[in-house]
Amino acid sequence: MNSEMNTKIGYFSQAFLRIALATAFFSAVMDRFGLWGPPGTVNVSWGNWENFLAYSNSINFYASPTLGLMLAVIATALELVFGTLLLIGFKTKVTAIGTGILLSLFGIPMVVAFGIQPTFTYSVWIGASGAFLLASVPTYKWSIDNLLKK
Repeated sequence: MNSEMNTKIGYFSQAFLRIALATAFFSAVMDRFGLWGPPGTVNVSWGNWENFLAYSNSINFYASPTLGLMLAVIATALELVFGTLLLIGFKTKVTAIGTGILLSLFGIPMVVAFGIQPTFTYSVWIGASGAFLLASVPTYKWSIDNLLKK
């Protein structure tokens, strides 16, 4: 494969990864606010904030309920902020690192609380490794970062 083709694939793949990570965050947030449907609906994990908070607190079993609520709110806020920044391609490198760290911070307590399997079902490690890989990309062609660089 020639270098021009590799460059084009690189532009596409980094943009695709940014969009995939962003939409995964947005989808999870939509689920916890019931926007994909109520609890019990096919492909709905939580269906409302209360179910999400109970799940989050079971992962963060070491935390008090008050701290658990704060962790759930912070995680939700970070997912919205990181998702938006990834989607528009602003501060992409820093956001990608933050995304990888956030996903790892979800994954580690999930393993302790439930074992390794749920982290695969929720693609936690794929998302985290993809985010860290995205942080290594030198140029984000279709992004606000690239527009500001010019």
